[in-house]
Amino acid sequence: MSKQRKWFFPALAGAAAGLVNGFFGGGGGMVLVPLLAEKCGLEQRKAFATSVAIIFPLCALSSVIYWFRGGLELAAALPYLTGGLVGGWFGGKMFRSLNIDWLRRIFALLILYGGVKSLFF
Repeated sequence: MSKQRKWFFPALAGAAAGLVNGFFGGGGGMVLVPLLAEKCGLEQRKAFATSVAIIFPLCALSSVIYWFRGGLELAAALPYLTGGLVGGWFGGKMFRSLNIDWLRRIFALLILYGGVKSLFF
């Protein structure tokens, strides 16, 4: 595979994740994980972990943009951030011990739940 082609799919995956994050304030990982696994050739567990490393700065950038435009209630976000930090720590600890098939199923259910919730509620 040419050097240019090797770079293209990862850049496209990052652009798709950034676009989704910018539009919706999050959710780029739901686009990124399948692209990292299928188009970029990462093993599924590495795709999940890499997605987190990519999404963190994208979320930070989106947050700053929303904050400057007056769309971020930082005081309202703090309790969620605290809970998210605790949940993220436990999830990171459990990540290695979870069977990859269960990890895929949980991820698929989250995507399905989000889609149904967005369509009907």
